[in-house]
Amino acid sequence: MNAPSTAPRPAPANGRDALSVLHSVFGLPGFRGSQGEIIRHVTGGGNCLVLMPTGGGKSLCYQLPSLLREGCGIVVSPLIALMRDQVAGLLEAGVNAAALNSSLTLQEASDIERRLLAGDLDLLYVAPERLVTPRCLSLLAQAKVALFAIDEAHCVSQWGHDFRPEYVGLSIIAERFPDVPRIALTATADELTRKEIVARLQ
Repeated sequence: MNAPSTAPRPAPANGRDALSVLHSVFGLPGFRGSQGEIIRHVTGGGNCLVLMPTGGGKSLCYQLPSLLREGCGIVVSPLIALMRDQVAGLLEAGVNAAALNSSLTLQEASDIERRLLAGDLDLLYVAPERLVTPRCLSLLAQAKVALFAIDEAHCVSQWGHDFRPEYVGLSIIAERFPDVPRIALTATADELTRKEIVARLQ
């Protein structure tokens, strides 16, 4: 985890305690490994790169801060199937979550956009190619954004076999929303890839 880029706030924005939300929403008894440290850091307004094995609990590192901070957590994910699974699990836990991707009708997408602007969403999953469009950036500028989570962040690296060119454009997040915390997450990244992720996503 990288050092904080901004001074952490002394308490979550909406006053809820991380452990109580962990118990009540996710039904978990406590944090695993560095989860607690990462969650406190991001909830306090810091940026970080999280390298954690598959099944190690990466999702909680952005889902919980999204619930603790004011606004909606925006999660950049490259796979529609993964978005669906995550949203389904969150809805089951009572979290207001949705996804914006190419599988939606125009009306479905419009309804989700309306809910975002109305403050009715806790988490919104967005495909990288959609997020970097002027329409989506304009939408996010009108909404209250709690944080940006860039999942599968190794896709930003031209050294990796999973390189996705649209991930390179995600540097615009730091430029357009400098005061919103960013958390990049991956299960696999060597030192060169980690340096590239940090540089590209600022």
